[in-house]
Amino acid sequence: MEIDVLTLFPKMFRGPFSESIVQRAVKKGLVTLRIVDIRRFSTDKHKKADDRPYGGGPGMILLVDPIVRALSALKKGRSPYVVLLSAGGKRLTQRTARKFSRKERLVLICGHYEGVDERIKRWVHEECSIGDYVLTGGEIPAMVVIDSVIRFLPGVLGDERSSDSDSFEEGLLEYPQYTRPRVYRGLKVPEVLLSGNHQQIAAWRKRQALAKTARNRPELLKEVSQ
Repeated sequence: MEIDVLTLFPKMFRGPFSESIVQRAVKKGLVTLRIVDIRRFSTDKHKKADDRPYGGGPGMILLVDPIVRALSALKKGRSPYVVLLSAGGKRLTQRTARKFSRKERLVLICGHYEGVDERIKRWVHEECSIGDYVLTGGEIPAMVVIDSVIRFLPGVLGDERSSDSDSFEEGLLEYPQYTRPRVYRGLKVPEVLLSGNHQQIAAWRKRQALAKTARNRPELLKEVSQ
């Protein structure tokens, strides 16, 4: 899979992409990550990539032209699926991440300042938000999207079943997990997990997942029942 990120702040991606699962996926050749500086495609002599909004108002708006020029340069080769990271987009879900993972090539546009010129929508397939709150830019959301997406790529996780039991895979939060020691400061691992009875363990995990979801995210149960 190929992922291109269009951003005004490429240095923000150095740390997160040089550690853990993302780094291993890149080293294995399972994903190619390219961070593209939008300013490189500005025709302004000062490499300006934003301007004041028409109609007045605070802040600055990202110019459409440098982004379109960047997209045009990237479209050589396999046609990408273009996603704009925006507070006004559809909320990222596990289902969305799985859908993105099936794309051969993904382009993420990081919005910034007060937003992006609305005309960019002609070149965008989808808008995506990571939650109902506002961040200073789309860089951190892009990192979240990439991390959630590459987990689905074959060979990225050590155990291919790992993503199957993640929270939200069946519309529920994940059941509680335990490891050694069996007893820690008087706190014991549930006996059923030590029984070796896989049927009982599966039933316990399902009950726990339902209880946890009802307690923390009751709205998910309504979606599962629909």
